[in-house]
Amino acid sequence: MHPPTLPKELEDLQKKIVGEVDVFKGLQADFQKGLGVRQTLEAQLHENESVYSELSLVKDDAKVLKLVGPVLISQGLEESKQNVQKRIDYINAEVKRQDATLKELERKQESQREFIQKLQQTLQQKVQALQQPK
Repeated sequence: MHPPTLPKELEDLQKKIVGEVDVFKGLQADFQKGLGVRQTLEAQLHENESVYSELSLVKDDAKVLKLVGPVLISQGLEESKQNVQKRIDYINAEVKRQDATLKELERKQESQREFIQKLQQTLQQKVQALQQPK
């Protein structure tokens, strides 16, 4: 890969770059995983909002059934609406939390990218200095 006469300092710097690139890849993987979580939350939010809008169309005296395990249980309309609204509120809070996590991961990725670029520039400058005739 590189000439055997490469000074130890440059080898160490190159190894450091490889290690930092691995850290960056880990941050990217965490970000992708976070995006998946956010998409799942968005789907759950949409589903619960649909349920809430359907419950809003139901007449006050209508019978509402809730699936608990393998059994359907009768539940009051107002109680059903409150439960769904609580789920919507909870999911919204989780979406905000996930957005903050993603933003922090983006910041860390950018910082790591800049750090790697600086290390690469340093390596490049040292290699060029070695190649210049003395």
